[in-house]
Amino acid sequence: MREMLRIGAGAGFSGDRLEPAAVLAERGGIRYLVLECLGERTVALAQLRKRKDPTRGYDPLLERRIELLLPLLKRHGVRLVTNMGAANPVAAADAIVAIAKAQKTPIRVAVVTGDDVLAKIASDELTLESGTPIAEYGELVSANAYLGAAALLPALQSGADIVITGRVADPSLFLAPMAHEYGWPLDDFDRLARGTSIGHLLECAGQLCGGYYAEPGRKDVPDMAHLGFPYADVDSDGNATLGKVEDTGGCITLATAKEQLLYEVTDPFGYVTPDVVADFSTVTLRETGPNRVEVRGATAKGRPPKLKVSVGHLAGYVGEGEISYGGVNALGRARLAGEIIRQRLGKAFPDMRIDLIVESNPTKSACASPHERRRPSARCLSARKSKRSTPTGPRAAAARASMCRSRSASFRR
Repeated sequence: MREMLRIGAGAGFSGDRLEPAAVLAERGGIRYLVLECLGERTVALAQLRKRKDPTRGYDPLLERRIELLLPLLKRHGVRLVTNMGAANPVAAADAIVAIAKAQKTPIRVAVVTGDDVLAKIASDELTLESGTPIAEYGELVSANAYLGAAALLPALQSGADIVITGRVADPSLFLAPMAHEYGWPLDDFDRLARGTSIGHLLECAGQLCGGYYAEPGRKDVPDMAHLGFPYADVDSDGNATLGKVEDTGGCITLATAKEQLLYEVTDPFGYVTPDVVADFSTVTLRETGPNRVEVRGATAKGRPPKLKVSVGHLAGYVGEGEISYGGVNALGRARLAGEIIRQRLGKAFPDMRIDLIVESNPTKSACASPHERRRPSARCLSARKSKRSTPTGPRAAAARASMCRSRSASFRR
């Protein structure tokens, strides 16, 4: 019987902790480590960094992660798959090679490109959220198609130690190693659906181990300060058992797995990815031991005809300032400050909001005076400017991500 394929989830967002990935690489017995570090907002911000400096645009923590992980990956024979390439996967690969040279570590890096479709977006494309034409959003910063496992397979087949991508659907980062190792045809949709359900459970890393599930007194999770990240032992049919490294914090239970299975799933009967439309309603979960949950049974409803595209646009900026007051009549002085700010800035920022926040001292001693127990502050929040006055400098973050469907067949690999 062929050995099960163990895949570890070493990151669930761009700023995620570094240590759990190192624990997985060193003590997890994994063959693949996946770092899922890219979201809709982060890819738009990465595009802004690339516009400012063409050598940047990849994940800000890439160098730190690779410097830490590279010796462990080589020592334990673990292959790395990650979307830390963000808006500039080629530059990310150059940075990885530079680190490998500095560490005198031979390395093969494969780059997956093709997700950047900004030049191919038609102005009359309609957003999925509202049906609004893309042209009405003004200047676009980014347009990245969600690639699937098929785009990663040539990179894995090349024998690369590290596969670096831009925008790839989160579960596809995990599905690709499964399809590669077991030789799954890309029209074996039920296997792809089962692999997608496993990838979806793993993609947010620490969430599966209770990081998002925890609620004090109701859903307690042990040792959250040292939360471990999960792995999955996957068989050739796409069934898996979830687990985590021994002596790490958190827990994997039926409850944590159920919550993660439904996380960000609008329709559990039709979870759409570039690879397959997966039906999660047929999934069965079973606890097989402490921190061990078996996953089986996802089914498929074919593959979507189009890829989804995440679009970022210049939408001004949101600014926040806070002024704190203490002592006698602190609340009155806070109101005065708010009124002054409104008179000075109200015309330039018609959507500006003034909040008066009164904080009470939880320690109410007999000698405490009223002004010692109340610490009011005024917080001024300025909404984004109109499109006509949208700034174009580096602070002009693409604050919202919209989705559109692409009509170009060339977007699918």
